Amino acid sequence: MKRKTINAILSKKFNDFVNSIEDEDVKSMVEKNTIITGGSITSMLLNEDVNDYDLYFRNRKTALAVAKYYVARFSVKNKSGIDCPIYVDETDDRVKIVIKSAGIASEDGTTKDYEYFEGGGDAAGYISEVMQDPGAIEDAYQETELRALEARDDGKPRYRPVFMSTNAITLANQVQIILRFFGEPEEIHKNYDYVHCTNYWTSWENKVTLHQEALEAILAKELRYVGSKYPLCSVFRMRKFIRRGWQINAGQILKMIMQVSELDLTDHAVLEDQLTGVDVAYFVEVVSKLKDKDPEKVNAAYLVEIIDRMF
Repeated sequence: MKRKTINAILSKKFNDFVNSIEDEDVKSMVEKNTIITGGSITSMLLNEDVNDYDLYFRNRKTALAVAKYYVARFSVKNKSGIDCPIYVDETDDRVKIVIKSAGIASEDGTTKDYEYFEGGGDAAGYISEVMQDPGAIEDAYQETELRALEARDDGKPRYRPVFMSTNAITLANQVQIILRFFGEPEEIHKNYDYVHCTNYWTSWENKVTLHQEALEAILAKELRYVGSKYPLCSVFRMRKFIRRGWQINAGQILKMIMQVSELDLTDHAVLEDQLTGVDVAYFVEVVSKLKDKDPEKVNAAYLVEIIDRMF
């Protein structure tokens, strides 16, 4: 697909999304400060179906306003019919959605396939109830997120929030709002790992920017690791791309491992932060059990034991 066509598609999608925002102040901020980047542009360049459109924001003010706007419009009940408390945490330099559940919520909180997301205790309790079948946890999470991405109008608001996690909001009609990172495109991409994801579109210029190195990687369907603040997450993400037919050489894997080796994964805060973006619910349980074992330091032997039980 040509750049001009991609630009037209993204502009139309963005305008359709913006017109759904009822708060004029939020709408104005979104119009001036949105970046679309990641897999959607890659898919269009390869003439593949777009799974979703990832939206980031240029500044914290916009990200915070958007988070509050959609949280206020999102209502979910647990399997007992009790409201599931959700709020926006703005106590540090992040914008984070806090959900009194396993860290994720869906508008369809009563569906059996993922009812453990809205259980009755704390996050660790939800996951531990199904620890004996960890594969089912990942399947249920992925199925829930897929349903959210596939949600269309069906008589409801076109871009209503249908799925939330700590770091992102999924809207109906294939829009994902990423809250974990914000800033100029170059700043956003410091958190990206593979170069093919670094093409982008900006709302203030209404223009697609394509990078030569990214285009070369896309044409070859080759994973080229450019470094990331979250190399552990990159190792997990590699699996997804390989399943989709991408290739990676040993040198790229070595770069990831070298970065991982520089991390102190025995520090709870470091390990938890490195698992940011790893969208598998049972990592909540991993972190929780490690803290229960030793609040001060990650016990490596115990971590191995937990992993052997869960994977």
